[in-house]
Amino acid sequence: MGTFKFSEIAFNSTEKKKPVDEDKYTYLGLEHLDSDSIYVTRYGADVAPKGDKLIMKKGDVLFGKRRAYQKKVAIAPFDGIFSAHGMVLRPKEDVIDKDFFPMFIKSDYFLDAAIKISVGSLSPTINWRDLKELKFELPSLEEQRKLAEVLWAIYDMNDKYKKLILATDELVKSQFIEMFGKGFETIKLCDLATFRRGSFPQPYGKPEWYDGEGAMPFVQVADVGENMRLVEDTKQKISVLAQPKSIYVSTGSVVVTLQGSIGRVAITQYDCYMDRTLAVFESFKTEVNKLCFAYQLKQKFAKEAEVARGVTIKTITKEEFSNFEIAKVPIALQNRFAEFIQQSDKSKFYG
Repeated sequence: MGTFKFSEIAFNSTEKKKPVDEDKYTYLGLEHLDSDSIYVTRYGADVAPKGDKLIMKKGDVLFGKRRAYQKKVAIAPFDGIFSAHGMVLRPKEDVIDKDFFPMFIKSDYFLDAAIKISVGSLSPTINWRDLKELKFELPSLEEQRKLAEVLWAIYDMNDKYKKLILATDELVKSQFIEMFGKGFETIKLCDLATFRRGSFPQPYGKPEWYDGEGAMPFVQVADVGENMRLVEDTKQKISVLAQPKSIYVSTGSVVVTLQGSIGRVAITQYDCYMDRTLAVFESFKTEVNKLCFAYQLKQKFAKEAEVARGVTIKTITKEEFSNFEIAKVPIALQNRFAEFIQQSDKSKFYG
């Protein structure tokens, strides 16, 4: 085990070029990097990018230094050019194993430390002059090699699982379009159900509002997952004193985010309270399968986001949400679709 400055661990390649037309085929921008994967699946541009770009070589580790909180790290899949809002990193192999290096850069240990030195408010960016001075502890090269073998095996297994999940999501989406795509009347949410937004006592920072005996999970936007479930353990729990001032949500309720990362939908798998960035459906005026309804809502938000492409939507008012329209589907068909979801992906059961 040893402690090293980052400049002793990695080279920061700053070689650049002004793109020509043929470079558009091997261009990688930050938009091509996914926060949850180290592999690149999208690349290229319609026209040659403007401005100087970094030269990358196959196997380089690409790191998004702009808005680093997005945690974008990838391995260059070929020789080409990379966004100047990133860094092209290469390992110093006398200190760090070349197979361990990508796992180290992708780790929360490195990324959390790097994010802390970001500067700027609108688009916080990491400067090399600050990053190179950060110190990290590393195991011996022999231990790194052993760790790399294990970490890559785990990572690749998880990556295959994610791809399976994506394929399943596409299958469910395709079935949804086939069953509900046309031929049905629509109904406004206000005519279908009643809902209310969450709340929290003010001021937020009072210590007596949090934790203690009898504290309950407090759901916020970040606690609503992409798989239509809540996270297993919320970041905050609110005290017995705060609970009467918030909104109680029972297990099996449909909740949706209306502010920040809007349009996340979940069926709660535990009792909780929630803040005002979310709404909970309290009752339905007609027979509804909650799993089918939650999926309809999710697809409705996805469609709205597609229509509003290029526009940053930070919030939806209660009135706007009330006027959302979804297909008015017979309960028998709702049940059939819900059963299809459950059978399609038992490993990611939604509710």
